[in-house]
Amino acid sequence: MITDSENDARVRAAARNNAEWCAALCRAHGITGETGPYAWTSPRRTPPLYPDAVTLAPDASPREIVGRIDASPGASVKDSFATLDLTDEGFEVLFGAEWIHRAAPEAADPGWEQVRTEGELARWEDAWAGGEGDGLFPAALLADEDQLFLAARDADGEIVAGAIATRGESVAGISNLFAADGDLDTAWAGCLASLARHWPGLPVVGYESGDDLAAAVRAGFTPVGGLRIWLRR
Repeated sequence: MITDSENDARVRAAARNNAEWCAALCRAHGITGETGPYAWTSPRRTPPLYPDAVTLAPDASPREIVGRIDASPGASVKDSFATLDLTDEGFEVLFGAEWIHRAAPEAADPGWEQVRTEGELARWEDAWAGGEGDGLFPAALLADEDQLFLAARDADGEIVAGAIATRGESVAGISNLFAADGDLDTAWAGCLASLARHWPGLPVVGYESGDDLAAAVRAGFTPVGGLRIWLRR
């Protein structure tokens, strides 16, 4: 049975891994964030769909977070422990989700391929965005050895599923998992097989909600704690 302290450690590891991915994406866009004891924050507005802050401890205070970001309308905060109240700062909860944790996958079939070129990355983003990629993921990320863009292809070589993996000190994080045909069970199987090959022995973390969370649980993940995304209207 998993203890509360073990769950807390898993949430902290998942939150830090996610913050590391957000920081890497921002660096690729020329934005330098700051990591402190309570949160990762960006003094400049981050790219679309990415938070301006990610809390790293449950006792982070609104002042410690909002005072370190551009809190103009559209700013967002990933409240990793669902403990913040940013209502008085003009924010409201956009959605909630669950951090997930899974033991390190075992080596299986070859799994998905790694995206290695700028052209492949553009096609990966188009597949992820339903044909409407706009350069959210700069090619500079391909040179970061702690980031993997993974892809599954059909018989014609078209990308039909994918995910982003971020290697941390003790875990590998998965984000942006997608499947064009909606078959998330097959997508998780291919993604995890690739992780076992690239970064063997690392537990896997991420966050999901709704049907995506249910698919992750079927793939062997355990929900370990809630998070919330706050948005400044």
